[in-house]
Amino acid sequence: MQEIVRTRMAPGRAEIVKIIPETPDTKTFYFKVHEGLVEAPKPGQFTEIYVPGVGEAPVSICGLEGNGILVQTVRSVGALTDYLFKMHEGDLIGIRGPYGKGWPTEKLTGRDVLIVAGGIGLAPLRGIILEVEKNRGKYGKLTILYGARTPSLLLYRYEFDRYREIPNTEFLLTVDHPDETWRDHVGVVTELIPMAKINVEKTIALVCGPEIMMRFTVKALEQIGFKENQIYLSLERRMKCGIGLCGHCQVGPYFVCRHGPVFPYWLIKKYFWVDEI
Repeated sequence: MQEIVRTRMAPGRAEIVKIIPETPDTKTFYFKVHEGLVEAPKPGQFTEIYVPGVGEAPVSICGLEGNGILVQTVRSVGALTDYLFKMHEGDLIGIRGPYGKGWPTEKLTGRDVLIVAGGIGLAPLRGIILEVEKNRGKYGKLTILYGARTPSLLLYRYEFDRYREIPNTEFLLTVDHPDETWRDHVGVVTELIPMAKINVEKTIALVCGPEIMMRFTVKALEQIGFKENQIYLSLERRMKCGIGLCGHCQVGPYFVCRHGPVFPYWLIKKYFWVDEI
């Protein structure tokens, strides 16, 4: 057991090969992973990114490309991420993982898939969009409902046209505060739910965003007939070590990093509605 923990805790080398600015405080990094991953990442999992002398931080996986390229979208919110934003293509970082439980892709086969994302919450869900796009025949209708505070805070805007071209896909956007160029819906993301064409009985809902947004989304989904076992949430706050040793991300009897970050709603419901998770 000690050897397994030591292996999973040891970061391997990864090279920054591409950086895409997304929003004023968010960038997408493409890492060429030379060593360190203990298994192939799955949509919804995360890694720990490490910079010697600075620290480490958990970051969601938002894609896996050929030749071992790992795609991760990072918001600058602390010492590690601030330092990462000053790095350049060709620089090396440490990486370990992947960790946690991802989205239940095995339960999505043959079902319609509803994605509801707020702000940076689209990052952990991007892998599901790519999975449906790549294996289109395995899944039913794909519905993507995405919102942010302003147009400038929407992630992956350069991919939106591609999402719309995925067969049997409905893609709706909204922002709280539009600018003069905005032509889509204005309002919170839950307002898109009654606008979408959703066959509730056939659909599994995947939700990620700020906790207040996820709480209202769950209420809105239940109002149109979704059952607790049809809703999955990604809780990503407060994670630290990645393997449930530090206790930093404990929610009731669960550790977000180990038992999540993706939880079926029925499992986490009791602890999700408290004032502070």
